[in-house]
Amino acid sequence: MSSTPVGEIRPSQLLWSYGPGALIDLPNISVITQGIDGWDVSQCNEVLEARLLLAVQKVLGPQVTTLNTPPISDDESSDPSSATALIGVPVKPFPRWLRCVKCGLLSPFDSGLFTLKKNPYKPEATRFVHADCRGPKNNLPPKDADAVAARFLLACRAGHLDDFPWHWFVHGGQSNCRGVLRFYETGASLQTENLWVRCDECGAAKNMAQASGQSGRNNLPACRGRHPHIDIFQNNCNEAPRMINLGATNGWFGVSLSVLAIPQKGDSIGQLIQDGWKFFESCTNIQMLEVIIGTLKTAGSLPGIENFKINQIWAAVEAFRVGTEPDGQNDLKHPEWEVLSDDVLPSDYPHFMAKKVGAPNQFSKVIDRVLLLERLREVNALLGFTRVESPDEGMGDEAAPHAPLGLGTPTWVPASEVHGEGIFIRFDPNQLNEWSQLSAVQLIEQKLQQGHRGWRLKRGLSPDEGYLGVRHAMLHTLAHILIRELALECGYNAASIRERIYADVGDGRDQAGILIYTAAADSDGTLGGLVDLGKPNNLGRIFEQALKRAQVCASDPLCSEHDASKDQSLHGAACHACSFVSETSCECGNRNLDRALVVPTLENSAAAFFGSFL
Repeated sequence: MSSTPVGEIRPSQLLWSYGPGALIDLPNISVITQGIDGWDVSQCNEVLEARLLLAVQKVLGPQVTTLNTPPISDDESSDPSSATALIGVPVKPFPRWLRCVKCGLLSPFDSGLFTLKKNPYKPEATRFVHADCRGPKNNLPPKDADAVAARFLLACRAGHLDDFPWHWFVHGGQSNCRGVLRFYETGASLQTENLWVRCDECGAAKNMAQASGQSGRNNLPACRGRHPHIDIFQNNCNEAPRMINLGATNGWFGVSLSVLAIPQKGDSIGQLIQDGWKFFESCTNIQMLEVIIGTLKTAGSLPGIENFKINQIWAAVEAFRVGTEPDGQNDLKHPEWEVLSDDVLPSDYPHFMAKKVGAPNQFSKVIDRVLLLERLREVNALLGFTRVESPDEGMGDEAAPHAPLGLGTPTWVPASEVHGEGIFIRFDPNQLNEWSQLSAVQLIEQKLQQGHRGWRLKRGLSPDEGYLGVRHAMLHTLAHILIRELALECGYNAASIRERIYADVGDGRDQAGILIYTAAADSDGTLGGLVDLGKPNNLGRIFEQALKRAQVCASDPLCSEHDASKDQSLHGAACHACSFVSETSCECGNRNLDRALVVPTLENSAAAFFGSFL
C-alpha cells in the first residue's frame, strides 16, 4: 500500500469527529480513517490516567493496557520525502465510487478510469481526475476533469458502512448488465428527485428519491455487514440499511469515556500508585517491588516515589489493588464529587488547582459552594462508534454494543488529554429535595419519563433503564443556559466549553452540582476568562442574565408547549434556540432538558427552581 499524505486534521478530532471508521471529507478527496491496527504505536504518546484505564478495561477487557494519543510528528520539516512526513493516521479512499464533475461518469476509483494526482508539497491538493474527459456528449476536446466522491452511501444502526449499490439500484436488483453509469441532474434545485443515475448500456435510470424512505427499503439490498475501516464483512447483520449523505452528522458517533484527573484527598503516595499503576499491577511480593522501585528511580519514570519507604509503597500498592476490583470503578464521577465537595482542597500542580470563593449574594439561598478550578486536566478515551443514531451516552448504556476500533480485541485505545479551567457550583440538596416534591415538577417528570420510555421502546431497548431523573434535568438545563451565557463573555467559543453534571441520588448519595469548564483540546485553556467569571459579583450577574434570557425562546410558544410524552422524545421545553449546545459541550447529547424546571415559561410558571429569583 502506498503512503500518500492527503491532508491534516487536529489530533483531538480523531476522538470527537474523525476516529477509526469515520469519513473525512477533504477539499478534493474523501477518505476513511482505518482501524487502530494500522496505526504506528511507536509514534504514539501514552496518557497516564489509572481511573480511566480501569473504566476502559471494564468495557473492552483487561487486555487493554495503555491509553495512547494519535501518532503525530513533532518535526515540522517541510521536506515531503522525509520519514517524519509520513507519520500520521492511515486512511484510504472511501467511498470507492467517484463521479466525474464534467461528464458524470460514475465508477469505482480502482476501475482504471480515474487517476490519482499526488501533490507532496500540498497534500490537501491531492485529487482524483478523469483523464481525457470529453464531456457528457463525448464531443469536447479531451481534458482532465476532477473526480469527486459519490455523495451517497449505505449505513445501518449496527455501525456498518458500505458503498451505495449503484448497479443494483439502477437495474432493480442483480443484473448481468455492466454498462457505464452516469450521474446527472435535472431541474433547478438539487433535491433528490432531481438527481438521476442512468446506465449507458441498457438505458435503465432512477432518481435518488427512490433510495430514501419506504421506497429505499424496497429498492435497496440487505446490509452486507461491512466495516471498511478494518476490511471485513459481518454477514449476520439484521439491521435495515439506509441511504446517508457523505458528510452527514449521523455517519459517525464516537463512544467515549472521560474523567477529570483529580488528586486523592491528602494521600500523596496513593496518588503516585494510581498514576503509575501499570508499573505495580503485576507486582506480587515486596522483593519484586524493590526491583521495580529501583528501576523507576534510575529512569525517573515516577517522580516522587523516592520519598517513601518500601513498606509504605507496598501497603499503598495492596490498598490500591483492593480498590481496583471489578465493582470498584462503576462511577467515574463519584470520586470527583468527593474531592470537589471536600472541606480541604487537594493540590496537584499543574494538573489540579482549586480555590473556594463565596456564592453570589442573591443566590446564596440555593448555592452553598463555588470553586474556581484554575487548573484541571481532562482525559478522554475512545471505545468505539455507532452510526445513524447516537449512542446513549450518559443514559445508562455505557457498555452498549458499538462498532470496533480495530480488528480483534484492542490492547490500547486512542486517548487525549486537555488542560483547562472551570467553575464548580454546588447547590443545597435540601432545597432541591423540597422543589422536587412540587406537583408541577412531578408532572413534568412524569412527562419526561413517558417520553424516555417511548424513545427506548421504539429502539428495542429496555424502557426502565437509563432515566436520569428530574434533578439531573434541572441541573443539566441550567448548565446549558450558563454555557450559552458564559460564551458571550469569557473569551472561549461555546464549543470549547463543556459540562459535567453531578446529580446521583442513588446508594445514599445526594449529589447536586455542575462543573462548567474549558475543553479546547489544542490549547492549554489558561486564559483565565472563565475562572474570572466565577467570582461572586461576576457569577451573580451571569446567573441573572442567563435566567432572564432563558425565560423566552425565539421558538415560543412552540418550544414551551413541547410535551416529551406525546412525541416520545428525550426533552421537554428545550430547543436549539434556547437550550441546546454543541455536541462537544454536552455529555448527554442534548437530552433530558426542560427550561420549565429552571425558569418560568409561557406554558408553565409553577415548576421553576429559580422562579422566586426572577
